[in-house]
Amino acid sequence: MRRTLVATSLFTLGFALLPPAARAQRPEAPARDTAGKAEAPAGPKEDSSVTLHTIRIDGQLIPYRAMAATMILKNDSGQPIGSLFYVAYTRTDVRDESRRPIAFLYNGGPGSSTAWLHMGAFGPERIVTTDAAPTPPPPYQMADNANSLIDVTDMVFLDPIGTGFSKPVGKGTGKDFWGVDEDARSIDQFITQYVSRNDRWNSPKYLIGESYGTTRSAVLVNRLQSHEGMDFNGVVLMSSVLDFETLEFAPGHDISYVLYLPSYAAVAAYHHLIPQPASLPVFLDSVRQFAAGPYAEALEQGSDLPAAQRAQVLAQLSRYTGLSTSYLDQANLRVSLGQFRAQLQRASDQVTGRLDARFSGPEQDLLGEYAPYDPQETAITGAFTAAINQYLRDDLKWPGTERYNVMGNVQWNWKRQGQRGGWQSAPYVGGDLAQALISNPGLRVQVENGYYDLATPFFATEYTMNHLGLRPDLRGHIQLKYYDSGHMMYLHEPALAQLKANIAQFITSTSQPAQ
Repeated sequence: MRRTLVATSLFTLGFALLPPAARAQRPEAPARDTAGKAEAPAGPKEDSSVTLHTIRIDGQLIPYRAMAATMILKNDSGQPIGSLFYVAYTRTDVRDESRRPIAFLYNGGPGSSTAWLHMGAFGPERIVTTDAAPTPPPPYQMADNANSLIDVTDMVFLDPIGTGFSKPVGKGTGKDFWGVDEDARSIDQFITQYVSRNDRWNSPKYLIGESYGTTRSAVLVNRLQSHEGMDFNGVVLMSSVLDFETLEFAPGHDISYVLYLPSYAAVAAYHHLIPQPASLPVFLDSVRQFAAGPYAEALEQGSDLPAAQRAQVLAQLSRYTGLSTSYLDQANLRVSLGQFRAQLQRASDQVTGRLDARFSGPEQDLLGEYAPYDPQETAITGAFTAAINQYLRDDLKWPGTERYNVMGNVQWNWKRQGQRGGWQSAPYVGGDLAQALISNPGLRVQVENGYYDLATPFFATEYTMNHLGLRPDLRGHIQLKYYDSGHMMYLHEPALAQLKANIAQFITSTSQPAQ
């Protein structure tokens, strides 16, 4: 079991943190001026609570320090505009902390806190939820997380402004943070300051983002490398979206129907609405070929599609999706995500999950064309909300009764600075990732995909990665991994173990010094 060894009381952080050994023993002193007098605090304060713990992973007892803290972000004039909350885990039995890998982790939304990755995937403790079904109400079960990454890397879980305990302060407003470039600029400032304060410039560095967090990572890694001179060893993209046009189902644009079809087939097979394939990966290869071939060709012809060809495509679509040919015909071969989720299990009065289509829930409107809610989201939100609140306040000693915003109400600016072409409401950040790989040939990218993820389908991710315009040697710097789970693949414990093993191997293999 994980043990809390020492807990320090809440204290105010100065401008610079103490060396690691000192941080583990006592609160740090405020910054001092050249005359040796303590500077008077001005504006919002940075607070922190430090606790010491141990956890056993693969038979090894690992001591670590947990720091729950806030960092003040400033504008170009040096004025405080944001207070960003984070939790940093640092292994304490390392001889040279400055050379140990460090990973910065966040979820997506936009507008989501990092409670999901923190409490569900890689933090030292995790919430136990029911797999592919609603988790019953409290009391919930917390457990030591044998799949935490603390054995291979230090971790910093950060909550973007407007989520968790992070918020605008001083002259800051949501508009300073809530946009593709605004968000990246604020996280850039946080990471740069954290690395400087904690003497981690020489550490192998990683970004681990989920969902919109992958969008953030593409922009952020390019920005940190080009603006700050901070090269990264690796980026982990979990359930990625770098090209939002692939998810749009926009009138007159057929690409999303093509890219979603393999995921529809995987979900139909999971719910036994089509014959079970002997091998899911082999089966999905055939669906990919049909989707990119006969299906895409049929959609491209529009109203000129010959009747005989239409009939053939309808029959194959039905065999892959479990939907009737009459429904597919009425849909003109084009079934959007909301329609698919409502229709797939209509015979059993069930709606299918979006984030994880293994989840199902009751459907009250039996004539509804579109799915009204996401059964996966309702199945786990209560458990994760309780877990993050209890853990931060009890285990990490964060005081007060301030509300932790698991999901923040943010109004996002999707317009990219200098964006040329495309839809302003559907940004494309693949170019940012490509540029980061070009400018840093040592950078590696690992992409994690859930077969039952209907929010960011795996075929859309493959399409995006294949259209980055990279030369062959750099294309080999991107690896794709697959899991029998959904968007949050760690909700399925066998997938979590596989995910931990894949990311741990990725970090270990990319953090070794060059020979």
